[in-house]
Amino acid sequence: MSPGRKVFGDFAPALAEYTDNVLFGDVWLRPGLSPRDRSLVTVAALTALYRTNELEVHVKKALENGVGRDELVELMTHLAFYSGWPTAHSALQIARRIFHPPGLNMAE
Repeated sequence: MSPGRKVFGDFAPALAEYTDNVLFGDVWLRPGLSPRDRSLVTVAALTALYRTNELEVHVKKALENGVGRDELVELMTHLAFYSGWPTAHSALQIARRIFHPPGLNMAE
């Protein structure tokens, strides 16, 4: 099932269609940037704008698109000086949960 339909297709079918067909179907597939670069830009924008509700999904997508964990941490650290300490701190906490889910023994 496509992302928009999965998340809110039963409640807002038009927005689900725009999300799936326009955003992820057209915008994300434009030839000017690679999916990896689009992920970096998206995570940076979501971090800077403090859009924590979307950040987890896009950090995971960035990893799928070839962005490394260290690159994401560096991106968020860098943004602390441009978008503010609280935005970077919140983004890093979300990233930490993705990289080290609860129950994972970090000593291993």
